[in-house]
Amino acid sequence: MILPIFVYGQPVLRKKAEEINPDYPALDKLLTDMWETMDKCDGVGLAAPQIGVSVRLFVIDAGSFSEDYPETDGFRKAFINPEIEETFGEEKLFNEGCLSLPSLREDVKRNDSIKIKYCDENFQIKTEEYSGILARIIQHEYDHLEGKMFIDRLSPLRRRLLKKKLDAISIGKVDVAYKIKIVK
Repeated sequence: MILPIFVYGQPVLRKKAEEINPDYPALDKLLTDMWETMDKCDGVGLAAPQIGVSVRLFVIDAGSFSEDYPETDGFRKAFINPEIEETFGEEKLFNEGCLSLPSLREDVKRNDSIKIKYCDENFQIKTEEYSGILARIIQHEYDHLEGKMFIDRLSPLRRRLLKKKLDAISIGKVDVAYKIKIVK
């Protein structure tokens, strides 16, 4: 089922998400709904808080970057209860967007490499290292589980300059091709 995306202003986007266990109710359905929603919205990643579910889960399909970043070809994974254990490497700028911040793109500085521990869809524990665009995408989605958004990584001055755009997003004054959930 394709679900609405919760946009800037929704309290769930600012809460630290809770861990889940293998008997989490309807986990398979939640994952299926997240994949369908992300695909319909042409997203690269989707965290559970973005659909109003405050649990530590995100999905990534980075294949749309494969022309410029061959390492993303076929990269489609779910991350359950992830914990970034280490960030390292050079901090680099990259222009990011977010389904919860439609029509907004900004240059965001992030470390180039990470080490992450997580459970896959079968609750098998994995520890992996990622670099480049994959590390960036994972860090972006991980921030959602921590109650953060990419705008939190901008300077205070830049955030003040974006206030009108953010206010417009929070009340639904934005042109998007997918359903959104606004604060009422």
